[in-house]
Amino acid sequence: MPKYGISLLLWTDKFDKESVKFIHKAAEMGFDGIEIPFFAIETVDIQATKAALDEHNMGCIGCAITSPGRDLISPDPTERQTAKDYIRECIEITAKLGSDVLIGPMYSVIGKLVGRSRTNEEWDLCVKGLKEVAKFAEQNKVTLAIEPINRFETYFVNTARDVVSLVRDVSSPYVKPMLDTFHMNIEEKSYRGALECAGDLLYHVHCCENDRGTPGTGLVRWDEVFETLAKLNYNRWLVIESFVPNVEAIAKAAAIWRDIAPSADALATEGLAFLKKMGEKYLP
Repeated sequence: MPKYGISLLLWTDKFDKESVKFIHKAAEMGFDGIEIPFFAIETVDIQATKAALDEHNMGCIGCAITSPGRDLISPDPTERQTAKDYIRECIEITAKLGSDVLIGPMYSVIGKLVGRSRTNEEWDLCVKGLKEVAKFAEQNKVTLAIEPINRFETYFVNTARDVVSLVRDVSSPYVKPMLDTFHMNIEEKSYRGALECAGDLLYHVHCCENDRGTPGTGLVRWDEVFETLAKLNYNRWLVIESFVPNVEAIAKAAAIWRDIAPSADALATEGLAFLKKMGEKYLP
């Protein structure tokens, strides 16, 4: 059976001691775990977070958020080193929280667009950087799940084919692909084709509607998604990653200018009910 999670970006643009309350909220809603954004790692209260997770027997996933100044494909070696240091710190926190996976588009800065395709030099820099941090990930038993995102947010890795090629070039058992139905809706020819491309390497899945609204209310072909996950015998995390306008920093970054659900809580509870229904149908 898969595990159902929620990204805390639905409720907050940071994660600190005060944000621990959202772990209790997610548990009460029936989620199996939460995905924690590591925007500013210095704000994470590891002790309080671990205590809340243990109290509710909740799992967690770390999420690395790249930003200007920490970029694995930058021509500036200082920026590349800063990115590697940041990913290592995220790995360390993830392990301390008892998680086995750190997810995200760790290859470059979200929103960085340069008006051209990626270069071979950038690809080589990324592979080299991920190889280095993968060694630290292995020491901490944390797998890096690399996320392709759409062309409006990066020019570097957009598709399942892209991320599988990157993972194969890094060639570490601790670097795997993840996929997100929101980005797949923009970049892929079919959900089935993208998921089958990742195949048994697939390590994490974001279940998001085409408009970032409540799963099950939009254009995503959920039967196709779940049929393919069943074919792959996928049994890891299915995580809702959606955003609402009142979390202003995230809404601005994700271009959420209107209400896409009645409320954040409604999106979470109704989305979870839908995903569990699909899981019971296809992934018993």
